[in-house]
Amino acid sequence: MIVGNKNFKEGFLWGGATAATQYEGAYNQGGRGLATNDFLTGGTKNSPRKVSVILKDGTKTFLDREAAVPEGAVGYIAEETYYPSHKATDFYDHYKGDIALFAEMGFKCFRMSISWPRVFPKGGIDGEVPNKEGLEFYERVFNECKKYNIEPLVTLFHFENPAYLADNYDGWYSRETIDFYLRYCKEVFTRYKNLVKYWIPINEINVLRGYTRLGCRDTGAQARYQALHHLFVANALAIKLGHEINPENKIGAMLALSGIYPKDCDPKNIMGAVEYRRRALFFSDVMMRGYYPSYTRSMFEDLGVTISKQPGDDDIIRKYVSDFLAFSYYRTTVYHTGVVQETDTGGQLGDANPFLEKTPWGWPIDPTGLRYVLNELHERYQRPLFIVENGMGMDDVIEEDGSINDDYRIQYLEDHIKEMKKAVVTDGVDLLGYTTWGCIDLVSSGTGEMKKRYGFIYVDMDDEGNGTLRRIKKKSFEWYKKVTQSNGENL
Repeated sequence: MIVGNKNFKEGFLWGGATAATQYEGAYNQGGRGLATNDFLTGGTKNSPRKVSVILKDGTKTFLDREAAVPEGAVGYIAEETYYPSHKATDFYDHYKGDIALFAEMGFKCFRMSISWPRVFPKGGIDGEVPNKEGLEFYERVFNECKKYNIEPLVTLFHFENPAYLADNYDGWYSRETIDFYLRYCKEVFTRYKNLVKYWIPINEINVLRGYTRLGCRDTGAQARYQALHHLFVANALAIKLGHEINPENKIGAMLALSGIYPKDCDPKNIMGAVEYRRRALFFSDVMMRGYYPSYTRSMFEDLGVTISKQPGDDDIIRKYVSDFLAFSYYRTTVYHTGVVQETDTGGQLGDANPFLEKTPWGWPIDPTGLRYVLNELHERYQRPLFIVENGMGMDDVIEEDGSINDDYRIQYLEDHIKEMKKAVVTDGVDLLGYTTWGCIDLVSSGTGEMKKRYGFIYVDMDDEGNGTLRRIKKKSFEWYKKVTQSNGENL
């Protein structure tokens, strides 16, 4: 059965996605304050990233990324240590040329994030004035996008906590951080009222934890879910604020949503997969439906968590729900009772799927899973969806003639777009747009590497930050240009 048009609707938002902490750079320029990610070292898939801190007694050390940060410790920058966020791939100095390349590819939408400490170096504490240079920088970026009729899709909090709030307020564990965040939101909603219409308050909320992503010292479940409750309240109040400042604003929730399959028809695995999936969908249930679902009672009991709420919190969450659900999709995973389940930037993790090939970084390739997830979310919420991250990290090679023949990337994206089209045309999913992850090469959030490349545009930089930063079009550049210009017809 064909539902509606035989193609994507007019105005479908084709584009690409980035994040300031992986792309912007200039960490100590233009009045920007430090972010928790600025203390996160480089790494590889076999050598995890570390966080550099000074302990209360003055000892300098490197902690595991997921480790608790002791009371009194603060982040610091160690000499002769490479921190990928400091330069990233330098959008700060290359934004005009990069946006021109995006326009040449036919982008209708560019997803990017604002670095919170570039706007408020200390996070927006009482009495702090916004950083004029930071505000002017983003205004130039948005005007450059508008010059090419590219809609900015702006994430307000993308793994970048102001370090001052982490070290002095314990980040999102503190209720006060809600007010600081809303002061930041008000500033950018007001300043860019006529330049930005699409907003995402919080990136991949379901994977946030610990010091670098939540600004919290404690990594336990109680601290994490209390901090996340504060984020739910902040998200709702940001939606209220954004709609008051500009009723035309479209403000969406955002999750990492890999698909979950049960290993087999064993009822334990079927129900286990349902319960495990709830650990991710609970976040969108709250932000899209406006309440903590009934199943969270047993979920929190299992985790040993008791959420402390202030009077009015539930009413705020209920009244101000998200306009659309944005999500990242990279893979699917398999649930069965014999495997420890985890979560990371790509979504939920479980057992390997013997029917799927993997990327060199071990991520299963499952285009059909994208259609599956789109239908799952459409049927659950009956609200507009937006795929804001999708892609495959690969170690691209520059040939002797200077070309980069990334046919594997073209195949991956073509297969996913075909399944996305089936979801829209055949299944009737309401989809706003599609922005591939890392449309230009940037630093991997998970591993800190450069060689794990996603882009249509190669950036000359290695895993230690060495290189000219020269931009080189890959073969996929011209391919994606055909896709966007044909509204997904020419694959």
